[in-house]
Amino acid sequence: MTDPMDRPQGKGEQLPLQFSHDAARGRDDLMVSERMAAAVSIVDEWPNWPSPVVVLAGPVGSGKSHLAHIWREQSGGQEIHPVVGSNASQIAAGGPVLFEDADRRGFDDAELFHVINAVRQHGQTLLMTSRLWPTSWAVDLPDLKSRLKAATVVEIGEPDEELLAQVMIKLFSDRQLNIDDKLISYIVNRMERSLGTAQRVVEQLDHLALSRGTRINRALAAEVLESFGQADAGD
Repeated sequence: MTDPMDRPQGKGEQLPLQFSHDAARGRDDLMVSERMAAAVSIVDEWPNWPSPVVVLAGPVGSGKSHLAHIWREQSGGQEIHPVVGSNASQIAAGGPVLFEDADRRGFDDAELFHVINAVRQHGQTLLMTSRLWPTSWAVDLPDLKSRLKAATVVEIGEPDEELLAQVMIKLFSDRQLNIDDKLISYIVNRMERSLGTAQRVVEQLDHLALSRGTRINRALAAEVLESFGQADAGD
């Protein structure tokens, strides 16, 4: 019997069944590299933090959300968005809180100030994630600027090629796919250095392979990379 994955590609593309391929996001699934060591350490050291407010700062796809998820599971923290009417400061007074993407989602200066005060006064902790350091946030309230200067900021750098390769192997493995190391290297050397991009590339490769009834190979990888605006750098 012919392997369905070896059939010639048809002109049309059938829509594959949608399965859940959520990658594991637990502490044991975290791949630690030098660029993430400080951030992983601060998460692991909770609640013995150097200050009650910690900011994880790094580019999109650097792993901030994974670490924030681990911290929230470990601390039992609640997610907040400090805007008017959110009751974020009351929540912060009762336990650990998480505010993700502070620089992108925006916040009310006074409400975030009250959140930080509640954390400090009630012996709680606040973890925030951001692409930018707090000194670059759009903050007008002088008292909030002062509070943010006292926060512990831990920077996460862009993932290197070795880490991206490990991540992609794991992402493919989560989908029960065993991909050749040479193909992994081919993809990693041509893609944006971002964990988010790695996940999207794997998702697209899996989707196309299923819809076309073909295997994931170099030609398919080149097509997906081109769709992501990644030029083929050659052999």
